[in-house]
Amino acid sequence: MTPLPDAAALAALRLAGVEDALAVRLAVYAALVLAANRRLNLTGAKDGTAFAAHLADALTLAADVAGPLIDVGSGNGVPGIPLALATGVRVTLLEPIKKRATFLAGTLAQLGLDGEAVAGRAEDVARDPAYREQFGTATARAVSTAPTVAELTVPFLAPGGRALLQRGSLDAQERNAVSDAALVLGAELVEERPLDGERRILVLEKRAPTSLRFPRKNGIPAKRPLCVSIR
Repeated sequence: MTPLPDAAALAALRLAGVEDALAVRLAVYAALVLAANRRLNLTGAKDGTAFAAHLADALTLAADVAGPLIDVGSGNGVPGIPLALATGVRVTLLEPIKKRATFLAGTLAQLGLDGEAVAGRAEDVARDPAYREQFGTATARAVSTAPTVAELTVPFLAPGGRALLQRGSLDAQERNAVSDAALVLGAELVEERPLDGERRILVLEKRAPTSLRFPRKNGIPAKRPLCVSIR
């Protein structure tokens, strides 16, 4: 049975100006995550108000989403599920921890969303022809460097597709590295969009097929990010 919307999340989303029908569905999703959090360690948010801030942050990407969408390292489903709720696009949630992937699959079903949850690592799944270069948009909330996230998202994009990378502060070295890494992967950094504070969205647009060299083997993109000089 689908739970009632989390009241605190619903109030916070309405206060943030989210349209009411969408706010209700997002608050139902919040209730699902918070109910499963103790068992699966899905979020550091302690209540609906705190989790609503993550949902509102995800919605900053909505205007840029073209389907189908893949959310890499999906975890609790943010930003993939909020974006699917906001846009109606088909979503693939890629999550390496099987228990979380099972939760995500059930959540998609309970919310009536078109999509699937896949248990696997991006380095492996991106080599499967069923997923490689099949998506219009890729997202990831990974805390790794921007070049690492680029390597784990761009191979999933069809030419013309976009990777939307949510970042905090970005120094000149990392900005140059992700721009160079995008070119290596067949993409281009086409926009750096500032939000409030230090937050920003990096938009990488796929220009050409990604070399079969990428992504590299499990763990390598994080250990040795593309185009980052080691000192």
